[in-house]
Amino acid sequence: MQIAKDTVVSIDYTLKDDDGSVLDSSEGKQPLSYLHGSGNIIPGLEQALEGKAPGDELNVRVEPADAYGERREELQQAVPKNLFEGVDELQPGMQFQAQGDGGTQIVTVVDVEDDQVTVDANHPMAGVALNFDVKVVDVRDATDEEREHGHAH
Repeated sequence: MQIAKDTVVSIDYTLKDDDGSVLDSSEGKQPLSYLHGSGNIIPGLEQALEGKAPGDELNVRVEPADAYGERREELQQAVPKNLFEGVDELQPGMQFQAQGDGGTQIVTVVDVEDDQVTVDANHPMAGVALNFDVKVVDVRDATDEEREHGHAH
């Protein structure tokens, strides 16, 4: 069976940046399963997998526009430290949920100075080209429930 809309796909993968550093991998874990055509994985990888079948292996480079987008500097801003009430020690790298114009988003603390905290709402992989080594493990038709819920079960 080939990968197409409304199929549940299972893949083994290794994700690297342009320097060859491993960013994520399914090695030693269960394969990643997703509902194809439902936006469960980044668009560039989903497009590259279209039409593939179990046993197929591929190397895919996904540019930022088809992954997590380009970095947007306007998504980095300084906010008052008192917004982090109840947090004993703020440190760069900490992540928090914040309410923005588009709803809830994750922000990462970039810098802490006196009464100001610089946060970044860009995805940590925004602006990064992603290099995937992928092996298609399984492809099956999605159940009615999976199609209705928009994800693999």
